Amino acid sequence: MTKLTVLTSLMIVAIAASIGFCQALGDDDMNMLPSKDKIVFATFVESAEQIDHIRYLAESIRKFGGQVKDAPIWLYVGDYAAIDIDEIKQTFEPLGVEIYTSGAPEGALWFYYAGKTFAAGVAEKMAEGLAEILVWLDDDTIFLQEPSDFLLAPEISFAYRPVMHNRSGTLYGKKPTPFWGRIYDKLVIKSESLFEMTTPADNQKINAYFNAGLIAVRPEKGILRKWGEDFTVLYQDKVLADMCKADLNMRIFLHQTALVGAVLNTLGRDDMIELGDDYNYPLFFQQMFGADREFGSIDNVTSLRYDIYFRDPDPQWDQKIKGPKEKVDWIKARLGK
Repeated sequence: MTKLTVLTSLMIVAIAASIGFCQALGDDDMNMLPSKDKIVFATFVESAEQIDHIRYLAESIRKFGGQVKDAPIWLYVGDYAAIDIDEIKQTFEPLGVEIYTSGAPEGALWFYYAGKTFAAGVAEKMAEGLAEILVWLDDDTIFLQEPSDFLLAPEISFAYRPVMHNRSGTLYGKKPTPFWGRIYDKLVIKSESLFEMTTPADNQKINAYFNAGLIAVRPEKGILRKWGEDFTVLYQDKVLADMCKADLNMRIFLHQTALVGAVLNTLGRDDMIELGDDYNYPLFFQQMFGADREFGSIDNVTSLRYDIYFRDPDPQWDQKIKGPKEKVDWIKARLGK
């Protein structure tokens, strides 16, 4: 018998054994084989104020998350932040939240929210091969029912909500502002890749501009890693830096503009979906920043955002929310302190 014949025979035996092993496994046994997590939630902290917020976020996932309530939750701490890692590990251990650190270039930190662009990229790299979907969230997020829309269809790689209101965007079909013209140029965003979306708070039709506080991605696409790279291109540009010095809104939202290039230069329109109004619902947004309508009902809300509202809330705020008493009481027990 030749060596080739022997090798072929061994391969046949191995394949047969493998098939027999799989046939011998029942459905329950197959579920025990190693597999990717369907979803991983991840968020970021760089100030002490955010710690309580993230605890509420984690508690809401564990209580209201439905089939994803036990999903991994990763918390990234800016390594430049004055936060005791050991202390917060004790805080989050009962909730099964894993703590990691992330860095940011010193030159980026003058810009608001810069740290989270780099933390998101670290989370995405870590999630690749471990999870099908990475959900990146801001700390002021609370879930009130199962976020089943995060279980993306196979052909979808990105799920988003539009920015809340048009503080720095470009109206759809209009000539870009100098700010956005510079961004489109620096990130080489082609006009044909732009599409229309409507801001939920002021109902304006703007060019694609994604809310950076709630994103669902397939990690292997590299969108969040590209976000940090594109933000670096923008914050290092002297023209944009000068604009940001002259206009606080530009300085606040430059990190978010970089996400536009990361998405549009990576995916086509058919690769993404806009989540419904029940996601990223901006509770009491009208009272904080002005809006065309009130955001005071949590009926059928999947996830909400509360921003800075509870730093100085209306004393009767809990009486102004419409929705299931159980959920209002749950919010009040945490944010009403």
